[in-house]
Amino acid sequence: MPYSSFAEIVDAAHRCGPQRVAIAAADDRDTLQAAQAAAIEGIAASTLVGNAATIRSLAHELSIPLDAMQIIDVPDPRQAAVRVMELVRSGQADIAMKGHIDTGDFLRAALDRESGLRTGRLLSHVGVFEIPGFDRLILMSDAGVVVAPDIVQKAEIVKNAIQVAHALGIVEPKVAILAATERVNPKIPTTLDAAYLAKMADRGQITGGIVDGPLALDNAISAKSSSIKGIRSPVAGQADILIAPDIEAGNMLAKAITYFARGRMAGLVVGGQAPLIVASRSDPHDSKLVSMAIGIVMAARAKQ
Repeated sequence: MPYSSFAEIVDAAHRCGPQRVAIAAADDRDTLQAAQAAAIEGIAASTLVGNAATIRSLAHELSIPLDAMQIIDVPDPRQAAVRVMELVRSGQADIAMKGHIDTGDFLRAALDRESGLRTGRLLSHVGVFEIPGFDRLILMSDAGVVVAPDIVQKAEIVKNAIQVAHALGIVEPKVAILAATERVNPKIPTTLDAAYLAKMADRGQITGGIVDGPLALDNAISAKSSSIKGIRSPVAGQADILIAPDIEAGNMLAKAITYFARGRMAGLVVGGQAPLIVASRSDPHDSKLVSMAIGIVMAARAKQ
């Protein structure tokens, strides 16, 4: 059964057993609180890479015991990210997580040809949303990594999102390729890309889900809207995954969900040797915990 709430994802992480999470620049309040919550839940054992003195000071201030967490003293955030990738590459950690470090610096470490986590696949961000009034989780990509994807990159983004959906129990996710309209219009290039992606799925070039587009946001998630417009599609009104045309649209949609709709967001970057947790520094620790839980479920699935 597909998971329909963040609580169910955390429960699934319990069943996967504790995984090892290496955190770059872990000298951050919310990050330490997320690591503590993961330890209390029994879903992760964290290695804290960063300024050891600051980590210990913050932990003391927050009454966080560090007995079960390893600390590696690497004060420079960029070097801390490099060290985290080395831990994952060497099999000493299953998941890499960003702490108090710029996302770009963290991802550059992941993409380093010598010490990073490259696999030859595209790295892309997949957001997972728990939205009031919805009976299911909604996935969305890419709102954080690929700025202006071409058609080849969009196909990879779809494949990565389907992989996350499978880990969350969605056996055959319905994927909506978003555009401003559901009609193919040569004057709107995103509608052409959407049509290409749908046909690629029809021909078996994208597998594991049902892909359709172009679809506007309303007829992707609202059965009533798609019915009024007479759209006949196995995805319309039932989308599990929303694929944004570019990072700007994806970022705006993600923030609209969280700030206007009061939805909760978690997520991770996939396509590398291990899940990458890149929650925003402004995200509360409970959202970071759910992001860790998603990564834990995916890491366990990869081991199987």
